[in-house]
Amino acid sequence: MQTETVIELRKIYKRFYEGSENELEILHGIDLRVKRGEFISIVGPSGSGKSTLMNIIGALDRPTEGTYLLDGTDICTTDDTELSHIRNRKIGFVFQTYNLIPRNSALKNVELPMMYGKVGRLARRKKAKELLEIVGMGDRMDHNPDELSGGQKQRVAIARALANDPAIILADEPTGALDSVTGRMIMDLFHQLHKEKGITIVLITHSPELAEETERIVTIMDGKITSERSGSLYDTRQHSAGAE
Repeated sequence: MQTETVIELRKIYKRFYEGSENELEILHGIDLRVKRGEFISIVGPSGSGKSTLMNIIGALDRPTEGTYLLDGTDICTTDDTELSHIRNRKIGFVFQTYNLIPRNSALKNVELPMMYGKVGRLARRKKAKELLEIVGMGDRMDHNPDELSGGQKQRVAIARALANDPAIILADEPTGALDSVTGRMIMDLFHQLHKEKGITIVLITHSPELAEETERIVTIMDGKITSERSGSLYDTRQHSAGAE
């Protein structure tokens, strides 16, 4: 099993309006490591700082202070052009609101990251079809988002997140807009991808129940990590390993 660290945050601070009388510090010295192939959750209530932390992990924003290494690349010292390239190649995003292009078919939505990655037309189409089959959307690949249910849209979004073989999938409240049954199907899909493909998944959630399903639960409160502990997925793996 690989134990290479894919995410390493060291003493991460994030301040807004820096230097003004309205200066606001949201993150207060975050340290976090995620190993390749790990499935972790970052859980906390509204206002805890988890969204700010997610934006930094996803290279959507830069820390004010500290070091962030993503798959060996120092995010803090890269220029904006390189940062955009890193986001496209190394991070697969799954959002609560899907963020699909309305006028594009499911197939074209999944192709989009590969277009930005300069993948040839035939190769990206072939891979997009394969990914839609994996997430159970092979029979809906020609449908536009407005012809799909919420759960189907999220499956397309997951296929799109996998398009460039990213170092991590960053899932921000991926079941938040779904009913409980559909949300269960999406979580099962994450578990399947993690188990069968060894994909590194970082789940951002306010739900302790969803967090409990992951290997490791990182709790954030008031801009600080207050606890880290094993989740039920880790416990299940340990039990299975002991039985072999």
